Amino acid sequence: MNEFIPAYLTRLEKGELKTRVSQAYEHLSICDVCAWECPVDRRAGQIGVCRTGVLARVSSYGPHMGEEDPLRGWRGSGTIFFTRCNLRCQYCQNHDISQTDHGDEMQPEQIARMMLELQTMGCHNINFVSPSHVVPQILASVQIAAQAGLKIPLVYNTGGYDSMAMLELLDGVIDIYMPDMKYSDPATARKYSKIRNYPQINQAAVKEMHRQVGDLVTDEKGVAQRGLLVRHLVLPEGLAGTREVVEFLANEISTETYLNLMDQYRPSYRSHLYPEIDRRLTSKEYQFAVDAAHKAGLNRLDQRKPRLWINF
Repeated sequence: MNEFIPAYLTRLEKGELKTRVSQAYEHLSICDVCAWECPVDRRAGQIGVCRTGVLARVSSYGPHMGEEDPLRGWRGSGTIFFTRCNLRCQYCQNHDISQTDHGDEMQPEQIARMMLELQTMGCHNINFVSPSHVVPQILASVQIAAQAGLKIPLVYNTGGYDSMAMLELLDGVIDIYMPDMKYSDPATARKYSKIRNYPQINQAAVKEMHRQVGDLVTDEKGVAQRGLLVRHLVLPEGLAGTREVVEFLANEISTETYLNLMDQYRPSYRSHLYPEIDRRLTSKEYQFAVDAAHKAGLNRLDQRKPRLWINF
């Protein structure tokens, strides 16, 4: 079998990665780095919805064994958690990270060192969590890390509210896209995540991601190398629009889409303000989601299997 070569190494070799970094930072001056498209100059210290300036803020990093099977493998996914998600999910289980300034501002060189450390620890990939608002900083970090010997796949782990301009700059850099598809109805998205036009923006982003990387491809051990992996959190009362989401994936993306239908919803953060979601998901509601996926023709559903942690 041919040795896997991450996409970004080809861009580095051709000298294109440096150009992408420069182009991405220009977008910070009149920010359209995520789909909010705030008209602020982050390079001059102004802040928009994400409340993030020219430096990315990292809350934590390390090997993560809780990700999907193709990502975590047996040595973990090398996650880097960025503060200030560009969504405002009222039920977010990680609201202490996503909705606050928890963590520290980091120079690209510091983030690059994290990436190299995670690779040395044996992680199967570098997993950027909530990256949509810090794409320029990520590109700069990748360039530095790639020059210093990074050679494992990059995962773009996003809430799915992404800028098409940034996705174009990430083409040929990101190996694995892992977007959420949270809602099929814009009013529902507005109510529970305080976001506008989510389905339209989200679906266009997922189409572009799939165009770039195709269906998920794994190695002989089942570890992801390249492709699209979609997450969908099933909500009580069918509020996430699961049937419409899976039909979109089957009809507009691919019936070979790798899908994680997540059943771990529990009331958190401000969910007590919304009686309809102030309870756990029922087994019947989750089974409806699984049946809908199968009916749509999607059969690559993530199956959580016990894994042994191996230290190297």
